[in-house]
Amino acid sequence: MIGIDLIKTSRMQSMMERFKGKALKRFLNEEEILLAKNYKTASGFWAAKEACSKALGTGIGKDCAFEDIIIKKTHRGAPYLEFSNKIYQQFNITDSSLSITHDGEYAIAVVALEITKETK
Repeated sequence: MIGIDLIKTSRMQSMMERFKGKALKRFLNEEEILLAKNYKTASGFWAAKEACSKALGTGIGKDCAFEDIIIKKTHRGAPYLEFSNKIYQQFNITDSSLSITHDGEYAIAVVALEITKETK
């Protein structure tokens, strides 16, 4: 399963200016907030979570919330995904890949998920 998302970084910048510290708490946990050093990185994280929800076929909502998708980084700085137990169990995820890139005013993320069997 594959998902992709694109966000204009100025949209995230505006959200962070308007809602201050609460902006990032809407879609990131405390550890993720520490990784998101600026609005461009935060934009990439937003796109990653949206792309992941699309790969699951749910979108962000009752079946998959922002807090069910966790973004971490390797010791070399590469992003990767972890999931809540609910998501692991519901979708039988066995592996995932995440790529985030930025170009000018945009952040783009692609997520590929491997599952053990078809889900409903």
